[in-house]
Amino acid sequence: YGGNLPVTPWTKTREGRGPAWNNSLFEDNAEFGFGIRAAVDQKHAHAVVLLKRLAPVLGEALVEAILQAGEHSEAGIFEQRERVVQVMAKLEKETTPEARALRELSGYLCRKSVWIIGGDGWAYDIGFGGLDHVLASGRDVNVLVLDTEVYSNTGGQTSKATPRGAVAKFSSAGKPTAKKDLARFAIDYGNVYVAQVAYGAKDVHTLRAFLEAESYPGPSLIIAYSPCIEHGVDLAHNHRQQHLAVDSGHWPLFRYDPRRAEQGKNPFRLDSKPPSIPFRDYALTERRFAALMRSQPQRAEELLRLSQQDVEREFRHYQRLAEGDCE
Repeated sequence: YGGNLPVTPWTKTREGRGPAWNNSLFEDNAEFGFGIRAAVDQKHAHAVVLLKRLAPVLGEALVEAILQAGEHSEAGIFEQRERVVQVMAKLEKETTPEARALRELSGYLCRKSVWIIGGDGWAYDIGFGGLDHVLASGRDVNVLVLDTEVYSNTGGQTSKATPRGAVAKFSSAGKPTAKKDLARFAIDYGNVYVAQVAYGAKDVHTLRAFLEAESYPGPSLIIAYSPCIEHGVDLAHNHRQQHLAVDSGHWPLFRYDPRRAEQGKNPFRLDSKPPSIPFRDYALTERRFAALMRSQPQRAEELLRLSQQDVEREFRHYQRLAEGDCE
């Protein structure tokens, strides 16, 4: 996902700005990203201290404007960057240790966006404890889970994101239990922005979720439907599969924004309609489900029946949330 050297999609503007990318071990992804957030915050705090000390040189008005800036919009970020340019210009001929230090840290006067990106094997399984720690921290960090519903990078093993009835390594007779609801867990915190998206099914909804998550001044979690060769379907039909997943109720689309509660509104919005097709109509278009129908048809039928119940139960839960019933 963008980290395979020597080719990388990360680039920068002519001003030298752009995303900085790094990674650590598979299992400590959340902790590693959280450490980056903590480091950025620490450098920002140090820059603020230096800024205040140098107020006589910079001017009280400029310092106050930087400290009071609202940076949760593109316009606000642009204005803050312009103020930092003014700071650099005023410090150009200053030789004090504080001035030199602030020149080095000036970029941290602007808000930094931190995204932690990983798959379902990490988020649902191996790194779940770390993810929980990050979401519970209340810090301004964003998490994107690319949910393929299987361990894609290690050969197609079952994860807790694997839906009931799917065939994968370690569940060759079909996974007997339901998929873990990661979104529900995060929503229960009450102060975490949570969205479940499927770009191929509803691209505008996906864009809105990312913009809202980015602007939210706290932890956010986006769970994104991600196609995988392990699904056993031609990826040329990826958009069709995403529509089927949403239409069957297997992948409901929603957003939970705690800011709406502060406005007296329901923080939860269900953005997909009730299921319009049975789960089996989606499932049997993919080899991971259809394979069991060929080898053990009786067991496959039973798991499809239970999977339909899973879908209906989950959708009812989210419908109740959308209606304002959180019980």
